[in-house]
Amino acid sequence: MSDFLQKLLSADRSTRIQIVSLEQSWQTGLAHQHYPECVRNLLGELVSAAVLLTSNIKFEGSLILQLQGDGPVALIVVECDSELNIRATATLREGQPIPEDGNLQQLMNAQNQGRFSVILDPRRSDSNMSTYQGIVPLEGDTVAEVLQAYMHHSEQLDTRLWLAADGQRCAGLLLQRLPREGGHAQLDDTVDQDDWDHLLALTSTLTPDELRQLDAQALLHRLYWNESLTAFEPQGVRWWCPCTRDRVANMLRMLGKHELEDLLTERQQIDVSCNFCGKPYRFDAIDCTQLFLDAQDTPPSSSSPQ
Repeated sequence: MSDFLQKLLSADRSTRIQIVSLEQSWQTGLAHQHYPECVRNLLGELVSAAVLLTSNIKFEGSLILQLQGDGPVALIVVECDSELNIRATATLREGQPIPEDGNLQQLMNAQNQGRFSVILDPRRSDSNMSTYQGIVPLEGDTVAEVLQAYMHHSEQLDTRLWLAADGQRCAGLLLQRLPREGGHAQLDDTVDQDDWDHLLALTSTLTPDELRQLDAQALLHRLYWNESLTAFEPQGVRWWCPCTRDRVANMLRMLGKHELEDLLTERQQIDVSCNFCGKPYRFDAIDCTQLFLDAQDTPPSSSSPQ
């Protein structure tokens, strides 16, 4: 399995360790996108973080992480659902140069107006939950720092993240201190703190290159070879975008026949790309004519499209 999430617990069950490694799904997501290297890597880090955090939600639905900025990068959005299906996109501002080695603040928070949003979006079938959105200032030079600050203030959990991405792979590791159930004896708190400090010290030796290049077993041995950890069955992760040619065709029909004819007088075909994955769809004059012939042949439906 090349794309997976691995969960582990420390021996005293006080600390959660999670590792995500994405190769095939990450390259699928980049197949139709052409981002500058620093933007691509930023997107990959947020993708890894979304998978790590989504795996701990307690409902069926999606987690959406959104970086909204006032710099040359206007928006980065990643969505991961409870089955660990992911999709992601970045929007650049036209005419604004991208610093070659730009960090998060340079790319998205030039005027200190950047915002980070976390959205929990339960499925419609889950009537016990409503959509939640938390918004905080964009503080920190990296995606990991932004998320750590958010988790500390909103969830009040000690959380550390290590994230890395390039054109081949994105990966991440999460270390999170779990609250004890029931009472908090002073001795337990002291032991928990010592264990947390010990695991944090071990994990802090991890480098971005190791995170990208080592497989899970090698990484676990490299960091925790002398620790007693409980490992759970790895979970698969895949890239998924709901865009289809039929969905694009329906959108073009909504423009109307005359509008499409006007567009075709200016060009030989109409090119549409998915806002999320960038997959291109092309419709020539024959395709556009067929759209309205198909609509005439399709019986009316009593239900709205999903």
